[in-house]
Amino acid sequence: MRKIVKVSKNIFFTFFAMILFVAIAVFIYHNYQKGKESSLISEGTPVDFNNKEINVYTEGSGEDAYVFMSGSGIAAPVYELKGLYSKFAKENKIAVIERAGYGYSDVFHDDRDIDTILEQSRKSLMESGNKPPYILVPHSVSGIEAIYWAQKYPSEVKGIIALDIGLPHQYVTHKMGMVDSLTVRGVNLLTKMGLHRLVPSDVYNPEVIRQSFLTDHEKEMYKTLSYKQFFNDDMEQELLQSYNNGKKSVNLPIPKDTPILFLDAIADENKNSKYTKQKNDDYEDFAEKLLKADVIKLKGTHSIYLYAPDEIYDLSMEFIK
Repeated sequence: MRKIVKVSKNIFFTFFAMILFVAIAVFIYHNYQKGKESSLISEGTPVDFNNKEINVYTEGSGEDAYVFMSGSGIAAPVYELKGLYSKFAKENKIAVIERAGYGYSDVFHDDRDIDTILEQSRKSLMESGNKPPYILVPHSVSGIEAIYWAQKYPSEVKGIIALDIGLPHQYVTHKMGMVDSLTVRGVNLLTKMGLHRLVPSDVYNPEVIRQSFLTDHEKEMYKTLSYKQFFNDDMEQELLQSYNNGKKSVNLPIPKDTPILFLDAIADENKNSKYTKQKNDDYEDFAEKLLKADVIKLKGTHSIYLYAPDEIYDLSMEFIK
């Protein structure tokens, strides 16, 4: 019996030592790679915020300025959204805001309060040469900022093309629970250790690599930026603050004068789910309170900009005009 216990202890400590060795090796490699990645030359215009920078990528020209705002955790927006915004840029001016912690922007380590995020976006656009009014093109969690923007500064928002957004009241109604909160904090911790580098398919969207809207060089930059920025402190706080940020918007009047096109992404495997039906009902209810709005279902996953870029562009042009 003692022999079995002794052998078991030896196996356990050997296994633990191996895990510890791998974790230390990954951590060292992660920080080595971060050192290399920190020297990346940005594609866009960096705007200074007390020695930290937010990157704004601008392309095209035209009367209307379409502002693309990525969803949560999209670590390299300039590359991931290119398949969509490049269609707009042919006849319009576009700007891609890379919020703090995203893409070529610095990690600010601040409170991701919605007022802070919004004022950073406004200043970044203005100082990068993009003047209002804007047509906002938010995805997912950026829906909170876009609607809040229209509530606080209605003259700056000509319209909103909402790409499967989360509505402010949804983040209030479905407040993040303890388990979700711990999961968010846990993923952030594991990322700091560099363990995300062991699961590439969770770091960046493989569909971006499969498609052809990026050059080979841009695909490598997309991967590199994704490893560098994946689930950093700003992204963590952005999610943890979603309830408070949504509540600030809910407490203001709905921006009824702002035209909003809701593009509801529906994946085949989820088309009959309770969540999918509730999301569409929420869009319809919100749209009914606006003077001009429409809700259109699109076939595809939440990252709808990758699956229906031509349709999104055509629908947007028809709605705005």
